[in-house]
Amino acid sequence: MFAHDIILKPIITEKSMACMQMKKYTFKVKKSANKIEIAKAVEEIFKVKVAKVNTLNVRGRLRRQGRTQGYTPSWKKAIVTLTEDSKSIEFFDGMM
Repeated sequence: MFAHDIILKPIITEKSMACMQMKKYTFKVKKSANKIEIAKAVEEIFKVKVAKVNTLNVRGRLRRQGRTQGYTPSWKKAIVTLTEDSKSIEFFDGMM
């Protein structure tokens, strides 16, 4: 599995922007990826050192369109913490 197959996209929210001062970055990842694969993918793509990875499964939400209803797809979120001596991820630097 390639690194770009594991890391799907960054999550840009107010809470994730506030965590960037503590070197914590949030990504949407592949549902079958484990913490070790996520850490290796982030290190390979962004050339940084990962201290730890926290993951959580996000359930789909109930949505309505008129009288029909259904669930959005569930997905996996990863919060990646970098080491103190590691550089920051350049992709997020322009957003702060």
